[in-house]
Amino acid sequence: MPPAFLTHPQTQPRSFSGKPGLAIVLGPRKRTPKPTFLPSRSNDQARSAHALRQPGSLEKAFEGLSQQNPHAMPSQENFATVLELCASERALSQGHQIHGRILTSGLLSYNDFLGTKLLFMYGKCGCVSSARQLFDEMPHRSIFTWNALMGAYSSSEAQQHEALELYEALRAAGVSPDAYTLVSLMKSCAAVGDLQCGSETHGLAIKCGHVSSAFVVNSLVTMYAKCGHFELARRLFEWLPEKEDVVSWNSVISACVQNERWTEALTFFREMQEAGVEVNSYTAVGILQACAELFLLKLGRGLHASLLKCGQKAEIFVANALVVMYARCGQMDHSVQVFQEMGQKDNVSWNSVLSGYMQNRQYDEVIHFFLRMRDAGCRPDKVAVINAASSLGQLRNLSRGREIHAYAVRHALHGDLQVGNTLIDMYSRCSSAEHARRVFDAMPDKDHISWTAMIVAYVQSFRYSEAMGSFKNALAAGTKIDAVMLVAVLRAFSGHSCTSQVKEIHSYVTRHGLSDLFLENMLIDAYGECGESGYAASVFERVESKDVISWTSMINAFAHNGLLLEAISLLYHFKGSGLQIDAAALVSVLGAVAELSILRKGKEIHGLAIRRGFTADTSLVNSLVDMYARCGDVEACHNLFDRVESKDLVLWTTIIDANGMHGRGAEAMALFEEMQKTGTLPDHICFLALLYACSHSGLPDEGMDYLEMMQNGYELVPWPEHYACVVDMLSRSGRVDEAYEFIAGMPAAPTAPVWCALIGGCRVYSNSEVGRVAAQRLLELEPQNPGNYVLASNVFAAAGRWAEVDEIRGKMKAKGLKKIPACSWIEMGNVVHSFVAGDEAHPASAVIYSELAEITGELEQKFGYKPDTRFVLHDLGDDEKAELLGRHSERLAITLGLIGTSGGGAPIRVNKNLRVCGDCHEFTKLVSKLFQREVILRDANRFHRFRDGSCSCGDFW
Repeated sequence: MPPAFLTHPQTQPRSFSGKPGLAIVLGPRKRTPKPTFLPSRSNDQARSAHALRQPGSLEKAFEGLSQQNPHAMPSQENFATVLELCASERALSQGHQIHGRILTSGLLSYNDFLGTKLLFMYGKCGCVSSARQLFDEMPHRSIFTWNALMGAYSSSEAQQHEALELYEALRAAGVSPDAYTLVSLMKSCAAVGDLQCGSETHGLAIKCGHVSSAFVVNSLVTMYAKCGHFELARRLFEWLPEKEDVVSWNSVISACVQNERWTEALTFFREMQEAGVEVNSYTAVGILQACAELFLLKLGRGLHASLLKCGQKAEIFVANALVVMYARCGQMDHSVQVFQEMGQKDNVSWNSVLSGYMQNRQYDEVIHFFLRMRDAGCRPDKVAVINAASSLGQLRNLSRGREIHAYAVRHALHGDLQVGNTLIDMYSRCSSAEHARRVFDAMPDKDHISWTAMIVAYVQSFRYSEAMGSFKNALAAGTKIDAVMLVAVLRAFSGHSCTSQVKEIHSYVTRHGLSDLFLENMLIDAYGECGESGYAASVFERVESKDVISWTSMINAFAHNGLLLEAISLLYHFKGSGLQIDAAALVSVLGAVAELSILRKGKEIHGLAIRRGFTADTSLVNSLVDMYARCGDVEACHNLFDRVESKDLVLWTTIIDANGMHGRGAEAMALFEEMQKTGTLPDHICFLALLYACSHSGLPDEGMDYLEMMQNGYELVPWPEHYACVVDMLSRSGRVDEAYEFIAGMPAAPTAPVWCALIGGCRVYSNSEVGRVAAQRLLELEPQNPGNYVLASNVFAAAGRWAEVDEIRGKMKAKGLKKIPACSWIEMGNVVHSFVAGDEAHPASAVIYSELAEITGELEQKFGYKPDTRFVLHDLGDDEKAELLGRHSERLAITLGLIGTSGGGAPIRVNKNLRVCGDCHEFTKLVSKLFQREVILRDANRFHRFRDGSCSCGDFW
């Protein structure tokens, strides 16, 4: 802070009363004397200097100098006055001119007063090099000269160390420092965080008797606060015998703010008001910061009202603080209103609004405001670029993101470390690892955040090998490894199913003591993704203070690895842990419930979601619709769907898929048309659900139309899954040769699911020639998948080609592969009863077989039922085949359902892990007619709703 005689009134803070506050307030015990070296002035000189200080501008001051007697050189007073104006208006060019005139006058050679004024002007204008040059050329230097240069250094962020060096030179020259010297020195100590030098300065202030000055104590408070010693700062403030100085209160409030002691800042503010000290604009800024951090909108508004009552416009730094406070409190309308009412705006003003929009997730507004900032002639700086790039990353807007990148390059901002890191993150969110890599490679400096962002970019683009390579390069470069980077690397390893590497990271975390809850939860996730639910459970058990994410991660790990009952069981343990279950945990368990098709559990979770108030959660609603669909209650799906006001693409896709799996192709197509009318654009997954619906409803022509719409209408390139669905759709409709031709015309090599789909049609329609080709291709692509051998052998068994069946089964046996056994299950009460073919392990198996024999006899007698032995794909006699059919797992489950439930209208719900055979399908149709009971059977392909002797699939599955 400059000496009092160099302080221009325009730089002083205003109080809320509208009266000027004091920039420098001295303590009551001792005042630092004003400089007494000023020469005496004549009345004419005083009047001349006064005239130059009249309201106006620097331009008028120059005119005043020119209008003086041309034969007389302006006095040092007049030169000093104009230099003060140059300093206050940062008018470096005019200051140079005055410097030239002073040199011409010869006054500078013997007058350190004007030299000091020039030094101060250069410092205020930011031209510290010129100030230093002038200082070195001055033959005489007073303490005020040293203070002027030290003040210039301490006001320059990049030259704080030079201030410390200058102080050493001052002491070496034998000059005694005064209070202003110590204040500038403490300012530099605070800026570089040099507590030792600051403490030594404190000792010198005591020795010289300057600690009785509030001016010095305030600087000490600020210095200790910035060096992280808040308690020392607080004790110094409390040591002050009298606290009538607003600057002292501002210093301690600022110390609280700098150390994020927001509540204490408000406590001091209250004490300040109780002491009757008038608040000024600097106080307001500190308190507004505290209000912003604590979201105290009411108090912030009160301060704003006090400012307005003054009848004066808030100074720019106060207005900026108001903009930030309203933005942090979620009041962007008020924030923008304050901004628009500002008479003068700087980059901080514009950036405060940009950051406000960003914090409130109004990403489109960030971009609009960035463009407005540029068009208003205010050049966006690195803060603006960071906000814009971050918003475009959130919006996944790659093209606009590249424009922001180009702007940063044109204005030489791309070399900044923070800008570079943000650009990498933006490209990462836009799934453009290539662009992210270019930014990374072009960065002159990289920190651990840069490496982490690059690893994340690769993970986001599913380029796990490159992510792992980047991590190894970061280690080789000696980069600091933190928890965030390790989490990114774990995602890469888990995405690559690299169990050994996950174990290595786990070991690294343990060895280096980096283990925390964040990393432990990620390890549970990573082990789960790698199929190691045992390791995941081991980490979970060792977590001492489990949080919601810990439980959810473990539930996910169980569900991901097919341990569905364990996932559901863990949810109930979670519920009893005392923690509040969140929506994410329920979404995970609903996936397990849907997979097991346990409707009762699904309804329980739905009820829990309602009680917890999660029914507005989009992900949860989507999962509930999917759960009801997979549990066979399509009506509940529609009830939920209809109650959602704002439907997103995922929900539309889920309801279309729900109708598709229940064979309601017409309803699925109608929903798709309804979705189009809302303006929602379909994506790849939506078209996949639509093609699936057409496939399972016997609508091949409509399905082909949708494929054409997808490619030409929406310019979406089909995935292999779309091609497999089309092949399945054509094959199921008996158009096997057309399906084979479609495969031949595919732009990419057919995948295993494509050949699987074709084989299914070949088996149903006994096309063994095409089936043989498909089987050969399938076994070449996936020779270790036992299901493929079963499919291939079934094609030949259906055609009676038993030699080829034996050959395929021999290959399967030689490879040590085993067929997945068929399994059916039914939920009754709170118990799930499961069966395999010929199962006698159930406690009620004798009763079940007895009842099943009676039911079969009734069907034969009343409806002429005869077992269709074509569906037994073994080389056996007809009687043996009929006996095998009669012991299929779905019949056992249906029979138990008939025994254990009354006919009160509730359907019997049975699930099977494989496709239901044709004979069991016919059997179930007749059971539904005989007992007038609805049977809902979910097999591996779709749902079958049997009612009064017919099935919803129309015998097409």
